[in-house]
Amino acid sequence: MRVGGVLLASGQGRRFGSNKLLAQVEGVPLYLRAMDTLGKAGLHRLAVCSPYTEILAAGENSGFLPLRNEHAAEGISASVRLGLSAMEDLDGVLFAVCDQPYLTTKSIIDLINSFQESKAAICALSWKGQRGNPVIFPRDLFGELAALTGDVGGGAVIRRHPDRLLLVEAFSTRELSDVDKPEDLSQ
Repeated sequence: MRVGGVLLASGQGRRFGSNKLLAQVEGVPLYLRAMDTLGKAGLHRLAVCSPYTEILAAGENSGFLPLRNEHAAEGISASVRLGLSAMEDLDGVLFAVCDQPYLTTKSIIDLINSFQESKAAICALSWKGQRGNPVIFPRDLFGELAALTGDVGGGAVIRRHPDRLLLVEAFSTRELSDVDKPEDLSQ
């Protein structure tokens, strides 16, 4: 089964107070940490959705298809639709965010393996039964993802198909920790 990866990098950083994608953890911007982690996971194709030229250029240099998100202000659905448009010929697509600085490639590989074994499940990384990101969606749900509008992401599709959700445990709770405010970087 061929699984692609889409890095969602279009956030405005409203709660953060600035573009958090550029914030550094251990001297590396969040978006570059995410690209490095995803890039090592053996995904069939990689894409990054962003309105930011710097992020698109870095993505292209790292083997990601750069997809300029001209509709980022619409919300997360614009990124989901754009990323999905580059993955429609694949069996599944993994959506990842940039603000999980401690996500490991090992957990992503486990997630991909679980998806390939299940063949029809929506596979989400989790910790102690709590769903997090990234999430892999099978091809038969691509139409529902493509129909999303506004500031709504794949969670809406998951809620319509709770029986298909397969949680895959991360290796630590830290992997699912995300950065929403500057103080999250110091914790």
